[in-house]
Amino acid sequence: MLLDKLITSFDKGLRTIFAVGIGARPRPDAHLEDAALDKASKHHAAALMRINHVGEVCAQALYSGQALTSRNLQIVKALEHAADEETDHLAWCEARIKELGGRKSLLNPVWYAGSFTLGAMAGALGDKWNLGFLAETENQVSIHLQNHLSQLNETDLKTRTILLQMQQDETAHAQEAIQLGASELPALVKAGMRFASKIMTRTAYYV
Repeated sequence: MLLDKLITSFDKGLRTIFAVGIGARPRPDAHLEDAALDKASKHHAAALMRINHVGEVCAQALYSGQALTSRNLQIVKALEHAADEETDHLAWCEARIKELGGRKSLLNPVWYAGSFTLGAMAGALGDKWNLGFLAETENQVSIHLQNHLSQLNETDLKTRTILLQMQQDETAHAQEAIQLGASELPALVKAGMRFASKIMTRTAYYV
């Protein structure tokens, strides 16, 4: 059983990092026409979407690591549901990056490996802390997305629509984790997560 989980996790990691993302849901911006953005706005939007794509790579790794070490089937199913929606996010971000003339982060394998390790550790701590880690991660991502929305060119409705749908999904994931019995993480742990996120976002903007 553990071997099967490890093989599945490894396969998922390879697909997340190297395969072209394919979402189950249609893109929320599919009905919108692309705005005629200036070069600076396109460059900045592409860099922001690269950060968001890295965030989705990390989310896949976190959920995979958490599901690997969790012994609660209900929590595993919740993680798998969240991961399915994050797969949509991964595909949307990748496609939008290409449209904006950008590229994905060169450090995606590093981001994935680090996040998978953190997720496995969280899962091993027990159900309440596992769910607490999930809820706090989603809350911080939602705040992070709001910051990106404030930075986008006002006419870039396609990118904005994608981020709004992502934010809605992240909030729902956090609420689900809380309903399943998540424990609030200590302030020091939350601060550490914010610090790590800041390093990731600043690096991914350029690399």
